Amino acid sequence: MYAVIRSGGKQYRVAPGETIRVETLPGKIGDVVSFGEVLGVRTDDKQMLSGTGASGAKVTGRIVAQGRGPKVRVMKFKKTNQYKIFTGHRQNFTAVEIGEIQL
Repeated sequence: MYAVIRSGGKQYRVAPGETIRVETLPGKIGDVVSFGEVLGVRTDDKQMLSGTGASGAKVTGRIVAQGRGPKVRVMKFKKTNQYKIFTGHRQNFTAVEIGEIQL
């Protein structure tokens, strides 16, 4: 069984026992989170429920880590002015272990 959920403007395919990295969620390590926006659910008998069929579905998980991703380096450059600017960015993330999918 697996489900497709939306979190932080992105869609994720999740199954019980998997660990996914999503955009930062409020909470501490060990807290239980639930994803109410379930876009589709595939059951064990190969039936895909989406739209109104998956509207009552709920996916729960447990926060296992809060952290920051790898550094992304960005450079601005103008050749005529001897202009060089380096900036960096590290995106925050939350690692969630998926517990169960309820229909």
